[in-house]
Amino acid sequence: MSKEYIIPARSGIKIDVRQGQSITVIDIEGGQVVDFFAEVNGNANEFLSTGVTIDCNESLKLNAGNLIYTNLYHPMMEVVSDDVGEHDLIHPCCRPEMYDFFYHNGEGHPNCLDNINKALEEKRAVITPVNLFMHTKINIDGSISVEEPISKAGDKIVLKALMDITLGVAACSVSESKCNNGKCSPVKIVIDQD
Repeated sequence: MSKEYIIPARSGIKIDVRQGQSITVIDIEGGQVVDFFAEVNGNANEFLSTGVTIDCNESLKLNAGNLIYTNLYHPMMEVVSDDVGEHDLIHPCCRPEMYDFFYHNGEGHPNCLDNINKALEEKRAVITPVNLFMHTKINIDGSISVEEPISKAGDKIVLKALMDITLGVAACSVSESKCNNGKCSPVKIVIDQD
């Protein structure tokens, strides 16, 4: 038994997941980034931390078999399988100030920070999610560049929840750069019931 959720382009959703359930995130059309955040069910003060995940995995990349950790260094999810192998762990959610800084169009622009906060009914000042399918090139000199995603239509990543968690997930709103191949599209999440 499974339950499917469609996240329309430039919007967010909240999904409760129980320990042991699998989470499949599907790029429906290809080239769409998914801002993927989570917190421990019932405790908003323990949440997904990309910094701790980088620390514990000793890698800026996320691969099958890796764990995603909370800010308190507890294993939160395991990457079971991955069609793409390219995800970003360093960029925060897009937000009005980011759109103003780069594109001068922040006022009223849909953004992942607001979409995830609205879905979770919270007001986090900053969220640094796992940016699924986002292709950030990390150069030898330390510079970075956001490139077009390599995910194709139907590509997916499968995660297993290692604790009861609440997901806050957004289909990224950036159409102004290569981030989402210059357009925004919906994504699908499938939660397999245990």
